[in-house]
Amino acid sequence: MAKRREKAMGAASEAEAAAPRVSAPRVKGAPTAPRESSAVPEAARPGARRCGPARPSGSRREKGGPGPQEKRQVRARAARAEDLTEGPAARTEGVMPPAAPGPPLPRPASRRESTARSARERRPQPGPTEVPGPLVPVPSLGRGKEAPGAWKLRAVLEKLRLSRQEISAAAEVVNRLTDHLLRRLQSRESEFKGVALLRTGSYYERVKISAPNEFDVMFKLDDPRIQLEEYDNSGAHYFVKFKRNPRGNPLGQFLEGEILSASKMLSKFRKIIKEEIKNIEDTDVVVERKRRGSPAVTLLIRKPKEISVDIILALESKSSWPTSTQGGLPISNWLGAKVRYSLRRQPFYLVPKHAKEGSGFQEETWRLSFSHIEKEILKNHGQSKTCCETEGVKCCRKDCLKLMKYLLEQLKKKFGNRKELGKFCSYHVKTAFFHVCTQDPDDSQWHPKDLELCFDNCVTYFLQCLKTEQLEHYFIPEVNLFSRDHIDKLSKEFLSKKIEYERNNGFPVFDEF
Repeated sequence: MAKRREKAMGAASEAEAAAPRVSAPRVKGAPTAPRESSAVPEAARPGARRCGPARPSGSRREKGGPGPQEKRQVRARAARAEDLTEGPAARTEGVMPPAAPGPPLPRPASRRESTARSARERRPQPGPTEVPGPLVPVPSLGRGKEAPGAWKLRAVLEKLRLSRQEISAAAEVVNRLTDHLLRRLQSRESEFKGVALLRTGSYYERVKISAPNEFDVMFKLDDPRIQLEEYDNSGAHYFVKFKRNPRGNPLGQFLEGEILSASKMLSKFRKIIKEEIKNIEDTDVVVERKRRGSPAVTLLIRKPKEISVDIILALESKSSWPTSTQGGLPISNWLGAKVRYSLRRQPFYLVPKHAKEGSGFQEETWRLSFSHIEKEILKNHGQSKTCCETEGVKCCRKDCLKLMKYLLEQLKKKFGNRKELGKFCSYHVKTAFFHVCTQDPDDSQWHPKDLELCFDNCVTYFLQCLKTEQLEHYFIPEVNLFSRDHIDKLSKEFLSKKIEYERNNGFPVFDEF
């Protein structure tokens, strides 16, 4: 009898000693987490470290737990895992003590990666008492794996990349055309004899997307004798007068009383260009129909490929920027106060873009232009002077701007017959983008591996501007580009709904054209 009792007690002791090798029973009500390898204790995993202590207060260790030998082994394994995860191992809440080490199981990598990919879209953030499964550590996206979904944005950017061969061929044709026009204007006795070339726009800012088929070129005239009179407290539109108007002033014929007429000057400029392109024998080019309210003379090169060239007449002023710009260009915390001071010492320009007046336009007005400053900002866009240079640290600022421009472009293609999108342009996207750069000035906030997050920040800001009907001009704070005088509320609501749909469904419009 005694022998049978000793044998039974021995069998119980063996079973008890073997117990730690069996997974601990799940706490009632606790969610089931995806299975992990037992090679790394729960407390040392990144997900456990993010979510804080995991042992409920007042819980007790069950009898028959691991002995001193097993405890030392567990502590050693936790220390090794701590080295791997670059942080101290924390206790996990709601989880039973880890089992004694056994043979390591192979890690199911595909299961973990699929969980990480879907964590952001499908799972809510865990509450204070919830025990989560593996999560993507959002605050450290720039140092860990690339965010889920960034691969799609990378593919879109690759599609938008312009080939050097296409760029060179297009630039050669456009440069030949503009150089010819510039020489003829400078050589003939005309009101535009003193013009000089200033290349601006998305191609020269290196944020052109899809194809090198649109170019903006500014033909500038420097006249130090002009003075400005603000139109209707607009902040952006001005009447131009001469401080002195001696006889022989070539621009005198464009005066309406004391005011230099923007419409008369643009009309004569357009007429001269139409005459000059007839003398260009090696390029098939025509002047497109004038667009109402547009400051540009648009040329269409038809062969070998269609290329649109906007030639914009501009008056250059080297005087101080108008007072309406005093609070604009908010780059002090981004690019620095010295850079802002230097940029504001550069000339500003006036283009023959007429102010709206009721249902028509005030055709004698000129509008301020800072396209050359925008080009300078995009060229030197980082706090670090070497940001995105060959030997410098990369950022994703320009990538985000390209994606924003492409989103608007694709929506316009998809809903091309809807008048609601007619008044939106890439300048609205660029202005919103500049404001996001001001809000997030550090280069570290634009790490390339955070592309998805940064793009989402830009989309969120643009949606907020649409919903509040507020998009402040980056250089003239008192000008609201989304006021109802410029764009009606229904159009903003239409675009807002379309962008929200795209964001909620992974931007299917990126793949439609």
